[in-house]
Amino acid sequence: MKILVPVKRVVDYNVKIRVKPDQSNVDLANVKMSMNPFCEIAVEEAVRLQEAGTATEIVVSVGPTQAQETIRTALAMGADRGIWCRPMRIWSRWALPKSESGNCRRTAGFGDTRQAGD
Repeated sequence: MKILVPVKRVVDYNVKIRVKPDQSNVDLANVKMSMNPFCEIAVEEAVRLQEAGTATEIVVSVGPTQAQETIRTALAMGADRGIWCRPMRIWSRWALPKSESGNCRRTAGFGDTRQAGD
């Protein structure tokens, strides 16, 4: 059985969130980012199933280049593989492209990236 675990990169839960002066958004300058704590729980449970020999684990994250750090964290926790999908538009609206094959990369290890479908 294969388990697909989506992980999200969020502001670290220990950091006090600040709002931009113009009240338009959260100020992300010099803010520590980490994996969502609930995603960590899901990765840990999937790793337990993997260690029991009942499943293989695949971690997926959608976002900017920095989202790869979240995938690397999951790989360090014991995940088998990681997939990073880059959205078409980063600044206006998050949207997956119609054809994800050109914009998703499968991460087999910390430095080994190949095109999806390889």
